[in-house]
Amino acid sequence: MSANTSKFNTTLLKRIYSFTSPYKLLLITAIAIILILSFISIVRPLLFSYALDNYVVKTQNASSLNNISLIALLVLVLESALQASSIIITNTLGQNIIKDLRNKVYTHILSLKNAYFDNTPVGLLVTRAVSDIESLSEVFASGFLIIAGDVLMLVVFTVGMLSVNWKLALIAFSTIPLLLIATAYFKKGVKKTFTMVRNAVANLNSFANEHIVGMRIVQLFNREEKEFENFKQINAQHRDANIKSIFYYSVFFPVVDVLSSLSIALVLWYAGFKHNTLQVSVGQLFFFVMMVNLLFRPIRMLADRLNTLQMGIVSGERIFKILDTNEKINDSGKELLFEITHDIVFKNVNFEYVTNHPILNNLSFSIKHRKTTAIVGATGAGKSTIINLISRFYEINSGEILINEKNIKNYTLTSLRKSTGVVLQDIFLFNDTVLNNIRLSDYSISLEQVQAATNFMGLTAFIESMPGGFDYKITERGQNLSAGQRQIIAFIRVFVFNPSLLVLDEATATIDSNTELLIQKATSQLTKNRTSIIIAHRLSTIKDADNILVFEKGKIVEQGNFNELINKSGKFKTLYTASIEGIELTT
Repeated sequence: MSANTSKFNTTLLKRIYSFTSPYKLLLITAIAIILILSFISIVRPLLFSYALDNYVVKTQNASSLNNISLIALLVLVLESALQASSIIITNTLGQNIIKDLRNKVYTHILSLKNAYFDNTPVGLLVTRAVSDIESLSEVFASGFLIIAGDVLMLVVFTVGMLSVNWKLALIAFSTIPLLLIATAYFKKGVKKTFTMVRNAVANLNSFANEHIVGMRIVQLFNREEKEFENFKQINAQHRDANIKSIFYYSVFFPVVDVLSSLSIALVLWYAGFKHNTLQVSVGQLFFFVMMVNLLFRPIRMLADRLNTLQMGIVSGERIFKILDTNEKINDSGKELLFEITHDIVFKNVNFEYVTNHPILNNLSFSIKHRKTTAIVGATGAGKSTIINLISRFYEINSGEILINEKNIKNYTLTSLRKSTGVVLQDIFLFNDTVLNNIRLSDYSISLEQVQAATNFMGLTAFIESMPGGFDYKITERGQNLSAGQRQIIAFIRVFVFNPSLLVLDEATATIDSNTELLIQKATSQLTKNRTSIIIAHRLSTIKDADNILVFEKGKIVEQGNFNELINKSGKFKTLYTASIEGIELTT
């Protein structure tokens, strides 16, 4: 199992480093600096050892001692400059790659099916796109390149120590097996706690995001205390995971310091005990004391960096799991949809959100070109599903949907959705100005165009009633606006983008009568000479529809204009009566 994991980690690491392709110069420079540092680190101990033996013990040559001290100082400056450069370059490389990877992840998320978001918590995606990707930067700042440099440095130190005095070198190395055992336990323990921390962070983000967005429901049903208890439990799990991680660090680093001191003590003891036979000079003894400190430092850091690398790999695994998600709408269509010139036709369409729970059953009907078609039915009859399928937010299981006598899959997603304007019952507005919420930051649409559209729809007075007009700042999700105000902004937005197909999905279900009058006037302008679909619970609002389709359990049970259907004692009349009496029917 470990072999498979190792192989997988290696593969994943290669995939992470594939993002360095645009930054080859930075990568090559980082490698070159690390190589130079690996060999230059042993120079100062050798210089000091030589100086002590030759210019302190033997000759007391102050001039030569000054010269060699100056060289050692220059080496130290060079070493420090290279270390600083290494940190800057590896972090610059890491941050550039993080930027590219985050762009890639976010672009991928934008392309996923609605079904993916139905089953994936928003907080989890935020964690993956932000904190998990951020932790990957450590793979470059303290990851594979630095680890390779540390390993090479250890090789240089080992060869150097064996060359100077192999017996003292073996004495110095005698505590390393204990260090390797401690390192293995440390690495294993911290890896486990890191996974716990990352899971706890994802849970915290998901819980906080969901409950802050749904705070109105939490407060409405007096769930504050219960949800706070749930939050405390998740937060405690996050605390416990971090404390466990801190525990491993707090034990490991003192153990390394103790073993390092023990190695120095053993070297000094053995050199003194065997002084007559070893013939150890003062310079050699000083060299070994320095080298033990230098040797244990990369070993200690190596354990931490291996763990950092492992943490980055765990984060990388989570990130690439999202990138490898193929729940994307197939956008293989090549044709562009500029305008709807024929009827929209559903032919034998079957669809289900959940396997074996059909929503539409062999459904066939037409939405007439440049006519207004109303779709009515009890809750759960499949009305809103029609809109999701026309816009290809979900794919049908079988059958065909035709626009301009061509399967909608023949069109590019961009052109298909650009030709469709939807006003939903639950309007989503961004934390931005009214103007930018209308044009969705499409700066090719000027303020003058938005003003002209607003005036044409008779909604100028409404905009002017808000402080600052089009510059009025809307809070997140439009919480500082009423439902009617949000709806009106959505109507202006649709009109500005001038779609060929207009869809009003329960657009007047939650607004007051005065706002409804404004919207009805705007609707008459929007639907004029435009293919339109109106989904409504208030059946009194669709009296002027050219055709009304009555849905029940994913099938059309009646159709006709308002007068034809109201004069029948059928499903529509039952729905209409219930609508007048304020009753909501369910299938």
